[in-house]
Amino acid sequence: MAKRIQTPLTDEMVNSLKAGEEILLNGTIYTGRDAAHKRMMELIKNGEPLPFDIRGQIIYYVGPCPAPEGKVIGSAGPTTSGRMDAYAPKLIALGLKGMLGKGLRDKGVVDAIKEHGAIYFGATGGAGALISSCIKKEEIIAFPDLGPEAIRKLEVENLPCVVIIDATGKDMYQEGRAKYAIKE
Repeated sequence: MAKRIQTPLTDEMVNSLKAGEEILLNGTIYTGRDAAHKRMMELIKNGEPLPFDIRGQIIYYVGPCPAPEGKVIGSAGPTTSGRMDAYAPKLIALGLKGMLGKGLRDKGVVDAIKEHGAIYFGATGGAGALISSCIKKEEIIAFPDLGPEAIRKLEVENLPCVVIIDATGKDMYQEGRAKYAIKE
């Protein structure tokens, strides 16, 4: 049975989640892809504030499609998380507690997750329509010129995902590979 959690994430919540657990996310999350992350790094470098208080928050790696008539948002499937690996450790060090996307993360991200107590959730690629039905409100809060890659504030209800990398560094991708590795 999936565990329902509410954002923002606390240290206690992050530490209670274990790799492989099914989760239903509820509350506010933010979106951001490559271009938005690059701009956030420029803000940090220049000593300027980020577009939202990152502490305890989740960034969903998504560039949603335009909303069809009568819908809050269009298809909102995850993008490949590895494209944000160059930026994630810095954001985690600043207090980001969760990331939601798909695919492997590099060693630097896993090390930052362990050092600062964060978590990486996986969403199912190809399930953009299902995920969009869990988004109840959306608002562009930064970088509107980036179109689908603008930073959005989303209100989500029971968004399904899985803990891929927990705060101890246990990684479901690595566990899965090891399980089926050819042993000599």
